[in-house]
Amino acid sequence: KQLLFMGCELADEHEWSEQRGLDWHLLDVPSHAGVARLVRDLNAEYRSHPALWSQDVTPNGFRWLVADDAHRNTFAFSRIGSDGSVVVCVVNFAAIPQEGYRLPLPHAGDWREILNTDAEGYGGSGVGNLGIVRAEDRSWHGQPASAAIRVPPLGAVWLVPA
Repeated sequence: KQLLFMGCELADEHEWSEQRGLDWHLLDVPSHAGVARLVRDLNAEYRSHPALWSQDVTPNGFRWLVADDAHRNTFAFSRIGSDGSVVVCVVNFAAIPQEGYRLPLPHAGDWREILNTDAEGYGGSGVGNLGIVRAEDRSWHGQPASAAIRVPPLGAVWLVPA
């Protein structure tokens, strides 16, 4: 389950204490406001996509797509909802973008980028896929389809079928 401790949604620079209130003034700082927007959007996407929560307690709700790409510091997985819905997440732990990253996907067609933690609105550099990714019938890492995508530096991208 998710865990967000007091002040994390503001990227608070101090440990929370019951002795003082949260540093709400941080929302006046663009980088802190960007983190707050990201947390807001993460929560909205979480509520909107049963794949992210409906099978939390079963192995059927999670599938590794790429678990062995230490060379690029990248991994990918899918979350599967009890209704058959899918959210694919790819994460880049490297400080450089991964251009043309071959991402395995469960089916061909258009996929929509619903979240990009590197979006400019969150204080990021804006490296992304401009909303739509086209997956082709090209198997990769055991999946029937794949797409060449841009994975932002030190960021994550979430995709759903369009």
